[in-house]
Amino acid sequence: MKIALMDSGIGLLAAAAAVRRLRPDADLVLSSDPDGMPWGPRTPEYVTAHALDVARAAAAHRPDALIVACNTASVHALPALRAALEPTLPVIGTVPAIKPSVATGGPIAIWATPATTGSPYQRGLIEEFARSVDVTEVPCPGLADAVQYADESAIDLAIAAAAARTPRDVRAVVLGCTHYELVAERIRAAVRQPGLPPGALHGSAGAVAAQALRRIGAEPAPSAEPSASLAVLLSGRPAELPKAALAYAEGQLLGAFSTAR
Repeated sequence: MKIALMDSGIGLLAAAAAVRRLRPDADLVLSSDPDGMPWGPRTPEYVTAHALDVARAAAAHRPDALIVACNTASVHALPALRAALEPTLPVIGTVPAIKPSVATGGPIAIWATPATTGSPYQRGLIEEFARSVDVTEVPCPGLADAVQYADESAIDLAIAAAAARTPRDVRAVVLGCTHYELVAERIRAAVRQPGLPPGALHGSAGAVAAQALRRIGAEPAPSAEPSASLAVLLSGRPAELPKAALAYAEGQLLGAFSTAR
């Protein structure tokens, strides 16, 4: 079994680690675009063109499924990716976990990039799934870039600024960018109010990993013998895991169980 994941940068680590936990025996292909990132502020046409290049580089490794582990690419490029690759290669997109977040009863906050915050796409998801609760959209300028480069001080500043824009009474935070899942516990600590239990955080990594297995008819097997195959592609070039990836638990998990080649 081989699962490919694509993103502009290292935001794909969260979903890759989720796949690794569900199926340690799955070979992984991680395809990202450091030469073309960030995708967030780019035009839909730019994102689509680069996403297709990254996806085709991954597809050349003949995976059984491709996870689009990027909210921006899922918004702008998913139809083009599916038109180019399916039905031969199942393509699984990433959607912010707004629907499950409302189980807390609200109010909720959605942390996302400035380009996604207030977008028709996100507003449509709120209208469809969260009309019954109070929702605050929280833009997080600079956070994805800070996570991408493992810039600790910039991460702290961006999280603190977003936390200051988050209402004190929120019961759940939706992580609307895959990069944010790599610093989820720091976000949880930043929004926690004294005397109250930690709020719920809702990412997408676990859901997309499980969906990828369903699409290829595979069951979770977390006790399976670990695989040693991990292919890393940086703008189409074979490479090792970026050094910044190893700053995060997810990157360390992948490095511990796999040898890039």
